[in-house]
Amino acid sequence: MPKVSVCIPTYNRANLLPYAVNSVLNQTYQDFELIICDDGSTDNTAEIVSEWNDPRIRYLRQPVNGGRSRNMRSGFEAATGDYFIKFDDDDAITPEFLEKTVQVLDTESSVDFVCTNHWIINQNNQRIDSATQENSIKWGKDKLNGIIPDLIRETFINQSLQVGSTLFRRDCLLEVDFMRPEADGCEDFDLLVRLAITDKKGYFLPEYLMEYRFHGGQTSLRQNLHFLKAKVFCIDSYKFPDPELEKLRSHKLATTQQVLGLRLIENGDTVEGRKVLQASSQVIGNDKKIILGLIMSYLPMGLRKLALDIFRQLRPQDYTEKVREAKV
Repeated sequence: MPKVSVCIPTYNRANLLPYAVNSVLNQTYQDFELIICDDGSTDNTAEIVSEWNDPRIRYLRQPVNGGRSRNMRSGFEAATGDYFIKFDDDDAITPEFLEKTVQVLDTESSVDFVCTNHWIINQNNQRIDSATQENSIKWGKDKLNGIIPDLIRETFINQSLQVGSTLFRRDCLLEVDFMRPEADGCEDFDLLVRLAITDKKGYFLPEYLMEYRFHGGQTSLRQNLHFLKAKVFCIDSYKFPDPELEKLRSHKLATTQQVLGLRLIENGDTVEGRKVLQASSQVIGNDKKIILGLIMSYLPMGLRKLALDIFRQLRPQDYTEKVREAKV
């Protein structure tokens, strides 16, 4: 059996999948199996996969699109390696990723998973140094090195870690039941938090050993709503014994509900949006965003979209938007 199982879930990304797959095939560490789990793609993904003549590649194709979490879970259930990594079909790992992360797990027996820093790349596979540094600072990755002292704080509060740049012991994922279907869209955040709650030990390797892609095809209002609803479910499901953490959880739930309520109103789900905003206001009060959201909910849809477009044009772009909207 291989030492490492690498899983790449995919759906209708035949144009990007080869970059991800080749990043695995080009590893300096070669004791792996590669599981490509296809969530019922309707493009030429199957044809692309058939061009790789490598016995280490296993292709699992779902008959219909059943959702990200279920697709990822199918790859995990098929895995046979002691170590496991899942990363998305639009990302990649650098040639030494497996060699360096396997070495940590082989030598640090108490460590359950090892996470690395990562590059930001654009749709042309170009590494963007400025965005990479901003991302590292924004999420506090620049402050991590070695054993992570407070895993709950890093996963739940700071959200410093990323599943796609992490090699896990498969046993620890079995203990927490890997991906919860109810967390679909927010499954990476949920997995890391649940590992922290069960006292698993994480290690941060401060090298840029993964490539995370920003491109225009990642964001839509529908996808954003799906993610936010899943995140509200996840945060609401956690319970921390520490009163301070419980207070922070309550506040995080409210701020996530605030964003969800605004997006629902933008989508025309006015009644549900108001209800979610009102639930949020019980914790954080009627701040400007909530008041503006409630006012906006009484505007016709055309005026809502116009007001939001004006706001977004006035707001300065962050590094993620600059990379996504860069001209090719």
